[in-house]
Amino acid sequence: MDAEHNRRHLVTVAHAAFARDGADLPVREIARRAGLAPATVHRHFPSRDDLLAAVLAGQVERCAQQLRAALADPDSRRALTRTFHRFGEWQVQERGLVEALGGPAFAGRRREHAEAFGRLVERARDEGVLRPRVSVDDARVALMAITSARTAAVARQLTGVLLTGLLAG
Repeated sequence: MDAEHNRRHLVTVAHAAFARDGADLPVREIARRAGLAPATVHRHFPSRDDLLAAVLAGQVERCAQQLRAALADPDSRRALTRTFHRFGEWQVQERGLVEALGGPAFAGRRREHAEAFGRLVERARDEGVLRPRVSVDDARVALMAITSARTAAVARQLTGVLLTGLLAG
């Protein structure tokens, strides 16, 4: 029980640390923040990359859950709006992790997420929620624009402006 608790605690602490300070944060600093010895960290995760992979796998799964929930929401306007807002929040709150997700290890999952997002946008377009000429690519470009936000306030403001341009009256 202690070992599993320590593992979950390490992943939680590492998640917050990597999100705030970047994926290059040393294991000894994560151990310090977790209140554990570096040897305890290494027993669960032989390398920093192993710990980072566990953190990223959890984040990728949370993103997939959010996309599934959005696709299950019968209100496509609400689902798309929430998806944009959550993306903006994540970009600011977890910038250190966002950068780490760009590697090849999660390419397949990124494709799955992109396909789910595409289905969400197509459904919104089919239901008249989007302006008539808005494409999936337009919505993806809008999401990418949000990555430029460096503060939560800017992310919210930019998300609002982008949604105003994408959504039908």
